[in-house]
Amino acid sequence: MKIFLPRVAAVASLALLLAGCSGNAGGGSGGDALEFQTNMSASDPGLAILQTVTDKFTEANPGVKIELIPDSGKYEADMKVRMASADMPDLLATHGWSLLRYGAFLEPLNTQPWAGDFNPALTSAMAKDSGEFYALPVNTDISGIVYNKSVLEEAGIDPASLTTWTEFNTAAQKLKDKGIIPISASAKVNVFIGNIADFVASGSFEKASQDGFKNGTFDEAGYSRILDLVAGWRDAGFFNPDYSSATADDIARSMAEGKTAFSMTQSSLATKAFEFQPDAKLGFMPVPGFDGKPFLVGGEGTAFGVSKTSKNKDQALKYLAFLAEPGNLGQLAGAVGGTPGLTNATSDLGALQESYDTFAANPSVPLQPYFDRVYLPNGMWNTMVSTADSVASGQATVPAAVAQMKGDFTSLFGQK
Repeated sequence: MKIFLPRVAAVASLALLLAGCSGNAGGGSGGDALEFQTNMSASDPGLAILQTVTDKFTEANPGVKIELIPDSGKYEADMKVRMASADMPDLLATHGWSLLRYGAFLEPLNTQPWAGDFNPALTSAMAKDSGEFYALPVNTDISGIVYNKSVLEEAGIDPASLTTWTEFNTAAQKLKDKGIIPISASAKVNVFIGNIADFVASGSFEKASQDGFKNGTFDEAGYSRILDLVAGWRDAGFFNPDYSSATADDIARSMAEGKTAFSMTQSSLATKAFEFQPDAKLGFMPVPGFDGKPFLVGGEGTAFGVSKTSKNKDQALKYLAFLAEPGNLGQLAGAVGGTPGLTNATSDLGALQESYDTFAANPSVPLQPYFDRVYLPNGMWNTMVSTADSVASGQATVPAAVAQMKGDFTSLFGQK
């Protein structure tokens, strides 16, 4: 993960504000500016770096203007409306769905000059059997559990030893006894609690159950085990006291300041944490397994596509090719967290390099796909979030939450 000095981040953020990127570009209608829906919040370090790289492109191409639109907080809903009304932006972030959700609306990119450097590790997640893919992969998403190294070292806990949930829970109790928040998550920024269910599920089912999900059979017992884990953390007091209201900044700050030990999320949390404490010692570790076989979760991370109906398609593809240049892509990948999605680029993972070398580069630690993207019908993410939250907050029992998951699964699967 690339670590940027506060002064650099401040300059980039100022450039972002001066660019007026929050306005409506109207690029989808062929106006003077290309509309780029970024799915990044206005305070996201990745957006600031994207603006800096974009400025380099527009300086070299004075006839082109690109409006970077920050996330409104309801990106998926907004994009579903845009798809339904055939009013797609010129460029858009695909947030893990370039193939299954957005593919029909995007320009195939497998013939672009940079396509030969597409990371083959992303093929199963992003490409058709024919080889067509629809987004420039900025990074290869490798996720697990972000942790504070200093906190674990002081408690005498080796993250590599936490291969089962029993071992993880023992460590969490030890940390709680020392006054440390074992696990920070959030109902307000619900990707945090959603990730817990999604990440744990990614390595929790045997192939027969996985095939069953694909064929419309919901494994109630297997999913109960996942939510039982969440309920156990709730009852043990392992979650942060501000779980219901915590923002991403709150969690990042708590992690940076050594108040939180673990957060199950993308490594971009560390980028945000370093803004609060540049010298914080952070790392990421695999997700423990019920069977003692830890794993990482990943696939398509930050990726950008071009609308196949854009009236500015040639300019958009030229801009995408500029982003794909090794120096630019490496900088972007470092900002959003992770290794670049093209094999000819490199990124500085900074303080997370040791974790990457220990776990992500270790062939004995498998990379499992995001569970909801492979084994659940489209639309199940919201139910996965709401049911995990209902258990974490004590508003629902595990059987009730599992019943809701099964009901929505059956309904949505029938709509496929």
